[in-house]
Amino acid sequence: GRAPGPPDGGWGWVVVFGAFLSIGFAYAFPKGLAIFFKEIQNFFGTSYSEVAWISSIMLATTYGAGPISSILVNRYGSRPVVMFGGLLCGVGMISAAFCTSILQLYVCVGFITGLGLALNLQPSVIIIGKYFLKRRPIANGLAMAGSPVMLCTLAPLNQFLFENFGWRGSFLILGAILLHCCVAGALFRPIGARTALVETPVTEEGKDALKGKITEDGPMENKPEEEEGKDCFEKINQYLDFSLFKHRGFLIYLIGNVLMFLGFFAPIVFLAPYAKHTGIDEYSAAFLLSILAVVDMVARPATGIIANSRWVRPKIQYFFSFAIAFNGACHLLCPLASSYTGLVVYSSFFGLAFGMVCAMLFETLMDLLGAARFTSAVGLVTIAECCTILLGPPIGGILIDTFGDYKYMFIKCGAVMVLAGTFLFIMNYYNYRMLAKEEKERKRKEEDPKSVRTEDEGKKNWNKDSTQDGPELEPLREEGEGVKKEMNGT
Repeated sequence: GRAPGPPDGGWGWVVVFGAFLSIGFAYAFPKGLAIFFKEIQNFFGTSYSEVAWISSIMLATTYGAGPISSILVNRYGSRPVVMFGGLLCGVGMISAAFCTSILQLYVCVGFITGLGLALNLQPSVIIIGKYFLKRRPIANGLAMAGSPVMLCTLAPLNQFLFENFGWRGSFLILGAILLHCCVAGALFRPIGARTALVETPVTEEGKDALKGKITEDGPMENKPEEEEGKDCFEKINQYLDFSLFKHRGFLIYLIGNVLMFLGFFAPIVFLAPYAKHTGIDEYSAAFLLSILAVVDMVARPATGIIANSRWVRPKIQYFFSFAIAFNGACHLLCPLASSYTGLVVYSSFFGLAFGMVCAMLFETLMDLLGAARFTSAVGLVTIAECCTILLGPPIGGILIDTFGDYKYMFIKCGAVMVLAGTFLFIMNYYNYRMLAKEEKERKRKEEDPKSVRTEDEGKKNWNKDSTQDGPELEPLREEGEGVKKEMNGT
């Protein structure tokens, strides 16, 4: 009663479009809100750091709520979770338009909208793994391109809304725009038919087996008496697979990514201030981010096409390691770019490296674990990354305040990312060697004992037949003797 496998096309491209919208909003929306911060700061009479916590709380909630999103997807499927997330985003932003204190903004924009974005991000990535296998890197690259496209769109849109409607009116309109995530979620049609009901006699064991069956992307049904006998940890582990922490490839990926995110977002945050620090005007400094976003927009689908090639796909983990190290090398060379032309070149290479990493961020995890365990894996990864995502920009700010120069922040980010890329390259080489060795050992165990066992069993049976007497064996012996005589020509 299930689909034979991922269709690798068809309605899958409509699903990619829905994921393009959902992922774009999830990644770009917290960055686009910075336009309203100055006005909110003046309205409530707060400091810039207090207002900046709005985006920090939203990002932390988006990543920290990863396990909740994974549990809900395992329980109900991607479509209802994304639609509910879009509803939460809309309610959070519309409620924020009526807030009277900065604490209320923390709750409405930070927690409610952030949770809605978390429920948009992970199911969108998970559903692509169910619709694509051969073309999955291309599909992931196209879906992840939603982030730079949305960032390029939201930045001028937010400025236009702010100039015409103020921050309260803008939040109302943005809440209505975020409700389109419900439309994107409605496109996520569950793949795989329900278990077919066939009118045939079924034994008790068969009934029990049928009760345990679940759909490919639908709710997980269990017997209530089984759930009563489980403790709390077993119930959570049913939806969130903690056995992944015993998986060698998953642990390598997790450690490398947690280290990488210490230097991943800080250069974007401080690129425009660094350009102003070198004496470049505000509009030219802002244009550097536009260059980065445009190159990023092209780099993500292009990386997906390259990663899907027959030369790169079998060893895609090496390609991901190279992209991270390339990103770090760009940051290490950034302090050499003192002129505006040098910063334009840096922004172009940074956009290319940033797009390469983002395009393969989830594809490499899916390559390690497969689509079945990916739902739990992405939840566990995002909550681990949440801490370093929050710590990265503040550590960069401390370095700038301490030394009075931006170059130490770029050197720190570059060194951390080169270290992460080198770690992933070495450990993935070790993992590939171990997997090949384990596969060879498994094949040897399958082949050798079987041949030895059949020889031993044949000898035992022959001895048993030759020593055992009885009327049932007499016709066979006579027939065998007749065959021997015919073979000898007698």
